[in-house]
Amino acid sequence: MSAMPGFIIGLVALVFPGFGAPDTTGYNGYIEADYLYVAATSAGRLSEIAVAEGAAVTAGQPLFRLDDSAQAAALSAALAQVAAAAANLDNLQTGARPEEIAVLRAARASAEAQRQLAASTLDRSERLIASGAATAAQLDAQRAALAAATAQVAQAEAQLAVAELPARPAQRAAAEAALEAAEAEADRARTALADRAVAAPVSGRVEKLYFDPGEVAGVGAPVLSILPEGPLTVLFFVPETDRPRLTPGASFLLSCDTCPPGLTATLTRLAASPQYTPPVIYSRDERTRLVYRAEASLAAGAGLQPGQPVTLTPWP
Repeated sequence: MSAMPGFIIGLVALVFPGFGAPDTTGYNGYIEADYLYVAATSAGRLSEIAVAEGAAVTAGQPLFRLDDSAQAAALSAALAQVAAAAANLDNLQTGARPEEIAVLRAARASAEAQRQLAASTLDRSERLIASGAATAAQLDAQRAALAAATAQVAQAEAQLAVAELPARPAQRAAAEAALEAAEAEADRARTALADRAVAAPVSGRVEKLYFDPGEVAGVGAPVLSILPEGPLTVLFFVPETDRPRLTPGASFLLSCDTCPPGLTATLTRLAASPQYTPPVIYSRDERTRLVYRAEASLAAGAGLQPGQPVTLTPWP
């Protein structure tokens, strides 16, 4: 009687290949690298590459520099425009220069002296008209001279008042807008100059250099690639029969020809749709099987390299 259940289980497993004990032979996979490709935001000739392949880099470390002579000249021109616009605005806000105002004040004083002289002459002639020492014609001429001198004083005072006033609001607003535009252009030029020097966005290892100094790199063309620090990803494929038993968070023992013992990985992703075994994995016996793509996270410091083949065994 005790042999019957084993016979039934064996018969069911023969008819339904996915039925029975879990497959503990392991899943074949490989270490996948998530490289970061570093490029410049503008095209240019590489004047310097500060790192070598295989070198460790830290975030913020200089990687390479493009020729920046044109950008430096553009920044100098933009800063000169800022200085000119600021000087123009300051001139409009403060009125005429002190030297100009001094000249206008001297002109007003001269006009006032001429007016006083004309008034004194007319007053003396009016006293002499009764004795016949002055004529009516002389009085008319002196009255006209006094009126002209008075007008000269008024004109000099008006010119001085205008010179001491700041510019009209519309002129000041235009000058302020010109200064803001010049400062914005200077900021743009400063950013363009800074972008010619590219630093490492993350810490990691320089994997590959794609250009040499002196060559021209296009916009968005990777100059080098970095393998960031942090956990590695193991890519492997799970048979249809094992898919229902695996969920994210499951643990695996990881082994390879050169792996130290005790390495573990944690399942992080499991595809919902199947695919045929990819060429990088399949053998003659497995190439027609449907599998599910899976990813597991492996802690940093395991010493494994991208592309290295590994085997994952469910654990515990």
